[in-house]
Amino acid sequence: MRQDQSSELKGQKPKTADSLRSLNEEIRSCSRCPLATGRTKAVPGEGPVRAEILLVGEAPGRDEDLAGRPFVGRAGSILDCCLNDAGIDRSEVFITNVVKCRPPENRRPKKDEVEACRPYLESQLELIQPKVVVLMGNAATRAVLDVEGVTSLRGQVFGDLFLVTFHPAAVLRNGNLREAFVSDLLAARDRAERLTLQQS
Repeated sequence: MRQDQSSELKGQKPKTADSLRSLNEEIRSCSRCPLATGRTKAVPGEGPVRAEILLVGEAPGRDEDLAGRPFVGRAGSILDCCLNDAGIDRSEVFITNVVKCRPPENRRPKKDEVEACRPYLESQLELIQPKVVVLMGNAATRAVLDVEGVTSLRGQVFGDLFLVTFHPAAVLRNGNLREAFVSDLLAARDRAERLTLQQS
């Protein structure tokens, strides 16, 4: 690699990291919708700046609201186990939600709340540029693709980027879904690896 190319690449990642940090700070102080008044901490998301796989859930729950981190409760434990089964290290993926603040009583996010948060998710996708975006559950699928029915849609790829699967909380409630969930995560991993090889 030429020296000027090396310098150019070195300059890209810190700039992107700074942009992501600024976005996280904006999310943490956001007051675009009423969810801000009831939160303990906003949950921007976490993961590498250039993660090849980005996971999108519905909204933070009680544990996430307290910690300020995504998927750290019981559904998070299931997610970690299933990622491990699929040969994916959690530290290598970016994990976030459609809305960044906990809805009261863990209810489903309302349309105006999703719309208020949409620019944040769009900015995360633009900055991270993942090869695969895994939409976990109906709320994420509806927010991004404007379609619903995860049981019939799971495993399908839309727009050459978005892969639909179950939400970890659904797997927690119904262990019979675990095999399909792990299979979808494996498909996301394989797709990301294949695209990386094609681009190298």
